[in-house]
Amino acid sequence: MKTVFQRTEITEPALFSPSDTTKRVDNFPAICVSTFSENIIKKFASLGNTEKIAGLYTANGMTPVYKIRYKDIDIAFYLSGVGAPACVAGFEEIIAMGAEKFVLFGSCGVLNDEAVKDKIILPDSAVRDEGTSYHYIAPSPEIGADPRAVKAAEGVLQRCGYPYIKGKTWTSDGIYRETLPLIKERRQEGCLVVEMECAAMLAVAQYRHIPFIQFLYGADNLDSDKWEIRDLNLHGLTKAEKYMVLAFECGLAL
Repeated sequence: MKTVFQRTEITEPALFSPSDTTKRVDNFPAICVSTFSENIIKKFASLGNTEKIAGLYTANGMTPVYKIRYKDIDIAFYLSGVGAPACVAGFEEIIAMGAEKFVLFGSCGVLNDEAVKDKIILPDSAVRDEGTSYHYIAPSPEIGADPRAVKAAEGVLQRCGYPYIKGKTWTSDGIYRETLPLIKERRQEGCLVVEMECAAMLAVAQYRHIPFIQFLYGADNLDSDKWEIRDLNLHGLTKAEKYMVLAFECGLAL
């Protein structure tokens, strides 16, 4: 028996697709932004130039999809589920609604504190230590980001004056299984941070041919003898409102 981790090619076709479960939305914005903080989404949803345009439905309930007017351009935004499978499912359905470009941002665990301190992290590759990406592209240890998208994001960060570092992230399914040996191994491989979605989102963006940017900001610190919860205790909210606007700018740059 071969699982997706052993197969050299992705099998086709799928029995059903996102368009079978999600209706296309008339005049859906080409640009969509998402993050993982409910507080950020609620704050921007309450603004006067925002309206609800759709919803993502699961057994957990309905997630609203909003539209905001930014610099005379409509941009959609919504709350992403944490973890690769939930995040990817939402991404797939947003594409089915009509999104053509996508920006995702959120917090991450820090593996190299000296390198990333006070900087935005811009992943140019991700270690595929999760399962979702293997359903979209053939097995490999890592996946690279689209260089054109990375360059676009760099241009925005430079223009907006945000210090940043470009490098490798470790995408893991097991938030409570970031063991000391694995942390050491990933750090030695050059991973700057750890999170739960990037590798899978890069794979879907590649498979669906969707321009995609993801940027991260450090929350908890794993680069010490003892775990430091830091900003994770605040659900990654420090400066996060500025990051939402930064995501809008990245969307315009794609």
